[in-house]
Amino acid sequence: MTTTPEQVILLSDDGSPIGVADKHTVHTDDTPLHLAFSCHVFDDEGRVLVTRRALTKVTWPGVWTNSFCGHPAPGESFDDAVVRRAERELGLEIEGLELALPDFRYLAIDASGIVENEICPVFTARAAGPVSASPDEVAEWRWADAAELGLAVSLTPWAFSPWLALQLPQLGRR
Repeated sequence: MTTTPEQVILLSDDGSPIGVADKHTVHTDDTPLHLAFSCHVFDDEGRVLVTRRALTKVTWPGVWTNSFCGHPAPGESFDDAVVRRAERELGLEIEGLELALPDFRYLAIDASGIVENEICPVFTARAAGPVSASPDEVAEWRWADAAELGLAVSLTPWAFSPWLALQLPQLGRR
């Protein structure tokens, strides 16, 4: 059985789609601008799910980050992509999906020189079941108090993904 390589949508500087590329070829020291998303999942107590990226991840291995991230496939809606990745990374059903930061965009370089260069709308959702994280995606996970997470990120931004450090203050202003 042959699997089709996961593809990402390449973008022009103004955010217009200009093509596709295999995901495993895109994240390099010269990563082209492409489409992604982030999601912050909350439980019924208002805590936010944070995850520690698997040590085998190409970018920011072992770093704490938001609940999960991903890339919509060509022709896939953001809603479908977010639901797909919640299941794939966390074994998690979500509900109440909302677009929180439609225009989030960032460029960051990790310690190995790999570049993230994404237009990355940010979503929030509620957990509709238990977490069963995939070990090839997630090394650890925790439910955290949002205010305590914000304080931890502000005091030790180097311990967290750069996109989380950039997203949290913007989410707090909503």
